[in-house]
Amino acid sequence: MVAICIVVGTVFYSQYLAQKIAQDERKKVEAWVEAQKTILNSTDNASINLASIISTTNTDIPIIETDEKDRISGSYKNLDSNIVKRNKDYLSEQLAIFKQQNEPIVIVISEKPYMANKYYYGESDLQKEVRYYPIVQLIVVALFIIIVFIAQRTNYRSTQSQLWAGMAKETAHQLGTPISSLQGWMEILREMEGNEKMVAEMEKDVQRLLLITDRFGKIGSQPNLEEKNIVEQVNYMMDYIKKRAGGKVEFSLDTHGESSITGMVSPPLFDWVIENLLKNALDAMEGKGKISVSIKDTASQILIDVTDTGKGISKSNIPKVFKPGFTTKKRGWGLGLTLTKRIVEEYHKGQIFISHSEMGKGTTFRVVLAK
Repeated sequence: MVAICIVVGTVFYSQYLAQKIAQDERKKVEAWVEAQKTILNSTDNASINLASIISTTNTDIPIIETDEKDRISGSYKNLDSNIVKRNKDYLSEQLAIFKQQNEPIVIVISEKPYMANKYYYGESDLQKEVRYYPIVQLIVVALFIIIVFIAQRTNYRSTQSQLWAGMAKETAHQLGTPISSLQGWMEILREMEGNEKMVAEMEKDVQRLLLITDRFGKIGSQPNLEEKNIVEQVNYMMDYIKKRAGGKVEFSLDTHGESSITGMVSPPLFDWVIENLLKNALDAMEGKGKISVSIKDTASQILIDVTDTGKGISKSNIPKVFKPGFTTKKRGWGLGLTLTKRIVEEYHKGQIFISHSEMGKGTTFRVVLAK
C-alpha cells in the first residue's frame, strides 16, 4: 500500500512538473520565433545579435515551420538532418505528432492575401523523461511487490514444512513409548498358555503401529528410494484394505498384462499414498461399490489410477481437495490427501491429481512416478 501511494503521488507530481516544463518550453519557442522574426526583418545590428543569441539557445525543443496551409517550408530545428534526408516522410510524420502535442505559434506576414508562418513544436527530451518517469517507477515498485510476495510465500511454505515435519516427528516420538510397552506386555502374554491366538492378532496391530511410527518419522527428512515392484506394493495395500472394507465393495487391479513394474519408491511412504487413496475411495462409496486400480508402465513414467464408483467431487471442490483441513466427512482433519500430495511430489518427485470426477458416478486419482 505504501508503494502504491508513492507511485500515485509521483504520477501526480510528475504531471505537475511536465505541465510546468511545457509552459516554460512554449515561452522558449515563442522567444525563438520572435528572434527569427527579428533576424529576418530588423536592420538594427544589436537587435539582430540578441536575436541570434536567443535563437541558438534552443538546442533541445524540436520545431517545424509551415505556411498558413500547414505546408512544410523545409525549415526545422533540432531534428536529425540525416533522417530527414533518408526518409522523405519523416518531417510529415513528426508534424502530425507535434500537432497532437502543442498548439502552433503563428506569425502573420500579411492579412490580404492572408499569409503566415506556423511553428509547430514537440516535447524536449527532459519533458519526455519526466512524463515517462512514473512508468519506470511503477515497474520498479511492481518488481518490488512481486519480490516481497514471493519471499512471503516462500517463508510461509518453509514454516508450513517445518510445522508438518515437527508434528510428524513428535507423533512418531509419542507413539514410541506405548508401542514399546505393548511389546513388553505381549512377551508376558506369550509365556502364558492359551494366549497364542490373541497374541498373534495383537502382533499384527503392533506391527501396524510400528509402520505408522516409521511413516511419521520419515516426514521432514529425505527418504531413501528403493527399487521396488510397484505391482506387489499396490497389491499388498489392496489386500490390507479389502479385509476392512466389507463384502459389498469389489476390488480390481489392472496391470495391463505386466506382473512386475519396477519403480524407485520409499516403501513405507508409498504404501501410505496407496492406503490413503484406497481409504478415500472407500469413504466416498459409503461401504458399497467398486474400486479399480490401474498400473500402466510407459517409457518414462508409471501411471497409477485409483477409481471409485462413489459420490464424486464437485468442480468447485476439486481445487481444494489437496489443501490442509478440507474434508467432506463428518470426522477427520482433512490431512490425508495433503500428506499424500506431499509424499508424491516432494519425496518421489512425481505428480498426483484428479484426472476425472463426476457427481454421482465416481472419481479417479492419478499418481505419476518418473521412471
